[in-house]
This record gives sequence, C-alpha cells and structure tokens, in this order.
Amino acid sequence: MARTSGWNTTAAVMTGAACALAGAALAGYLLSGRRPKKRTKIIEMMDELQKENVYIKDKERVEKLLCQLIQDGKSKLQIITDFDMTLSRFSINGKRCATCHNVLEDSTLVPESKKQILDELRDTYYPIEINAKMTIEEKIPFMMEWWTKAQSAIVACNFRREDLTRAVRESNAMLREGCDWQFHALHEHNVPMLIFSAGIGDILEEIIKQHSQMYANMRVVSNYMDFNHDGMLVGFKGDLVHTYNKNEGALRNSDYFTTLKERRNIILMGDSMGDLRMADGVPNMQQILKIGFLNDNIEERLEKYKEAYDIVLVSDSTMDVPNAILKKIL
Repeated sequence: MARTSGWNTTAAVMTGAACALAGAALAGYLLSGRRPKKRTKIIEMMDELQKENVYIKDKERVEKLLCQLIQDGKSKLQIITDFDMTLSRFSINGKRCATCHNVLEDSTLVPESKKQILDELRDTYYPIEINAKMTIEEKIPFMMEWWTKAQSAIVACNFRREDLTRAVRESNAMLREGCDWQFHALHEHNVPMLIFSAGIGDILEEIIKQHSQMYANMRVVSNYMDFNHDGMLVGFKGDLVHTYNKNEGALRNSDYFTTLKERRNIILMGDSMGDLRMADGVPNMQQILKIGFLNDNIEERLEKYKEAYDIVLVSDSTMDVPNAILKKIL
C-alpha cells in the first residue's frame, strides 16, 4: 500500500507540473497574439485555391466574383470552354498528350509522308502560337496557314468515318481528372456548356465519348469533317476556326447566346490568349470568371496570363479548382 500511495503522489506532482507548463505555454501563445487566423473569405476557405500552382493577381476581384456567382446560383450560370489542353490533358508522366489534330497526325492510319508534313507544320507554327512577344494580330495569318495546310494534308490521307474511333482509341488523348464529374454535374443541374475548339470537332466528341459522355447540355463549335455518301473524308465544313478567331465564332453563334439571355454569369476556361474572346457574343453579361491553364513556356508567359485571367493554374492536370467553384454554385 505504501508503494502505491507514493506512486500516486509522484504521478500527481508530475501531472500538475505538466499542466502548469501547458498552461504557461498557452498563456504565452495567446499573449503573443499568434492566434490562428480565422478564414472568413471564400477565396481563403477553398483549399484548392491555396495550392502553390494557383496564381490570383487580384484576390479582391476574384472574391467578389465568387460571392456573386454563388449568390446568383446555377440558374444564371453558363460555361464557355476551350477543349485542347483545357478540358484535355497537356501531358502525363512528362509525355505530351495528343490534341485533336495529334490524334490523326500520330495515327498508324496516316502514311509516313503525310506524318512528316504534319510534324513539320507543328514544329513551324506551334512556337508562333505560344510566342509571348507577338501580338494576336501578328499570329493570325500564321494560324490560318497552319490550319489550312494541316487540313489539306489530313484530307489527302483518305480517312473514313469509322477510322476516327480507332485513331482516338490508339492515341494518348485524355481528359483532365475531374472532367467526368464536371460534365455530369453540369448536366444534372441543367447548366449549359459551350465548347469552342480550334481542333477537330469529330475527334473532340469521340475523345469525350471514350473517356466520359456527351450530354444534351453540351454544344461544340469547331472544325467538323465532311464525309461523302461512302463515308470518305472529302474536306471540312464551314468557316475555319483557329486559336485566335474564336471571338468570330462567338458572334456567329449569337443566336445560341440569345436563347440563354438569362444566364448572364460566365465561367470561362482556356489555355491561350485567344480563348479570352470566347464569350464576346454573350448579351448583357454581368459576371465572368476567367480560369486559365498555363501548360507550356511558363516563365515567359506567366505574367501575361496573370494579367488576363482571374485565376491561373500552372501545370495542373486536374479540374480541381473549377470543380471546387462549381460545387459552391450548383
């Protein structure tokens, strides 16, 4: 009994000392003013916006935009987005993923002679597309040349309609992680999604079908193939859509925007400066939140992207940030 009593006394003394030390430490912490900062703003409460690869130049503006988008709700919202390297991934494990054009360019269905032509076109014109020192106006003639020559080379490959499924399946084209959830959620909540693409609409839709699903709320504006009655590719339909004339496409689709005239809030997603004009045809627009994916030539282009886009996501292979925002609105 004596041994037990002594142990209890010692334990009590040790416990009291520990409590005293903890109390002193807490008092010192409180007196020092180093209390945990309470997060009161939406922009602060969203963990996705705290990541190191997320850049927001004007946080006050973005906070106001988020508050208004959330307050107005899904009934006033529409999504306008690019496809290649925006909805689709730029790379995986350090290897570039295929764009819509790359799906065909890299296909085993393309003769080596045509592959060489397409590769040379990409090597010539892609550096111009991402050149931060050139203006959009200076780039446009080169983009027209690139797309026109590339389409001619593709038509000369004698593709058949059924070849597209195989070409996409054999490629490494894929959607960003989170696209499937996004597509489904927007459909479930009847939020329209307009996809503007300078790629190939037929390939774009096939990529979505193989990795997710095309929904009724989606509309695609792109370069669509023209097949004859035998299913052979003979050309492309309509006016050419390239990286820097999407504003013209927006205006041509003003009837679409008119039907959505009550949806005056926009979330715009893109990966180039040309994508910033995709909402030009929206009448009476009230709020627009611009989310930019910066995938390549990062150091040279980051400052321009921070100036142009409200939120810039650098080397991000996911839809985490847009989806986190949508979850607040839907």
